[in-house]
Amino acid sequence: MRGRAADDAAGAPLPPPLVPLVAGVGARRGVPVSEVLELITASCAAAGYAVRQVVALATAAAKADEPGLTGAARELGVPLRSFPAAALAAVPVPEPSAAAAAAVGTPSVAEAAALLAAGPGAALAAGKRKSPPARATCALAVPAGRAGPAVTDSGALTAGREGAPVVPSTGTVIVMASPNPPRRGPDRRTADAGDPAPGSATPGSKETQ
Repeated sequence: MRGRAADDAAGAPLPPPLVPLVAGVGARRGVPVSEVLELITASCAAAGYAVRQVVALATAAAKADEPGLTGAARELGVPLRSFPAAALAAVPVPEPSAAAAAAVGTPSVAEAAALLAAGPGAALAAGKRKSPPARATCALAVPAGRAGPAVTDSGALTAGREGAPVVPSTGTVIVMASPNPPRRGPDRRTADAGDPAPGSATPGSKETQ
């Protein structure tokens, strides 16, 4: 005879699928991978999410080659996508920064990049948050409808974790191999570097917005 607990378990609704997140990240030159990872993890926890829900990182084109960001993407097993300053500047955000606009040509990096990478209709799940040393900022965005397919027919990048939701990509695809791949995902990572970092980018910029 089945007990009440078994009946309740059999009739219990399935838990909802995990909401995919895009982490927009701004960073100063030389920011360490550990600081970026700790910031993303803290941002997710503060908003009630798990870091495993992050399916992509996004940033400005000027930061696309920053080792702290590319290294964090490899560790998480997700792509890094980047956008030119003009595209980021066109995205309305709740916390624009005049200092950011002067430094990198856009009043927002983290929030604007997260929204662009999450696709049309995306919404912020968490506003920008600074790392304790203030060398990086992070914001989280969710795609429209708060869910995404594991595979799309639009050439979207895989997220580095088999079966993970993805969001469309519109930039150049770069495959980055990691000498020490994480336990999750395949041993090669796909990153979208978008436009190359402009030669006029100033090393050591204080802009992390």
